[in-house]
Amino acid sequence: MTRVRSFGRFWLDFVVGDDWRVAAGVAVALVITWALADGDANPWWLLPIAVALLLTFSLWRETRRAR
Repeated sequence: MTRVRSFGRFWLDFVVGDDWRVAAGVAVALVITWALADGDANPWWLLPIAVALLLTFSLWRETRRAR
């Protein structure tokens, strides 16, 4: 069981990393992109915008905390 737990912790740390908010935002953006692509929309533009906004928000929050 220890190996299974270690494997799960590795993947959690790999996917989530230092900021769970960014991981959750990317997951939400992927779900929205999938839902829009399932219809007739062409949502290729959504993920780059979401990543740029999440990066901006993450950097803003970290620089505020560092002051």
